[in-house]
Amino acid sequence: MRIVILTGAGISAESGLGTFRDKGGLWSQYDLEDVATPEGFARNPDLVQRFYNARRANCAAAVPNAAHHALARLEAALPGQVVIVTQNVDDLHVRAGSKAVIQMHGALMRALCADCGHRWPAPATMTTADPCPHCARPATRPDVVWFGEMPYQMEDIAADIERADLFAAIGTSGQVWPAAGFAEAAREAGARCLELNLEPSDVSRSFHEHQYGPATQIVPAWVDRVLARTRT
Repeated sequence: MRIVILTGAGISAESGLGTFRDKGGLWSQYDLEDVATPEGFARNPDLVQRFYNARRANCAAAVPNAAHHALARLEAALPGQVVIVTQNVDDLHVRAGSKAVIQMHGALMRALCADCGHRWPAPATMTTADPCPHCARPATRPDVVWFGEMPYQMEDIAADIERADLFAAIGTSGQVWPAAGFAEAAREAGARCLELNLEPSDVSRSFHEHQYGPATQIVPAWVDRVLARTRT
């Protein structure tokens, strides 16, 4: 059985990393047009760097929760059968032990040279003047996919969805494309589709089944059920 799991901000919320819609959270203090678009970076790169430095500090202080650990346990029990596609730029899946992780929106803990495309581990504090370790040009930016940019590894994701027997979306709002269309694509390819979320997403009709509640409760319970079925 091949399982493709899409995760969104909701899976990391209980680790202290807020979603886009959290009141009073980091995102609510900024206009997304200013800090999450190429145009915003061109207008005020120092503002963007300060914003992502703050996000990086939040991420470094967070720890994987029970939902992250449950998915790592699922992958370990079903080697080669589980792929996690995450919209999150945090590294909590990897720190929990998951290995087959596609970060379609990039990685907060990675830096990118806007000139040559080289990538390297991001320092705690980044500035636009930081030289690229490969080409030495001062064109450092966060290695995250901003609105208006193409998500990473879309061909790999499409191939995984096409082969999936089970597609599960965890902690997603169904508001951000192209990820919002993955469930419908998986359904059309013949996969069983399950939504695990705090509340119905904007694309909840694309799923065959729904389970609602905090991710730290419903995800470990779901993993237990999947593993129990594989043992019978």
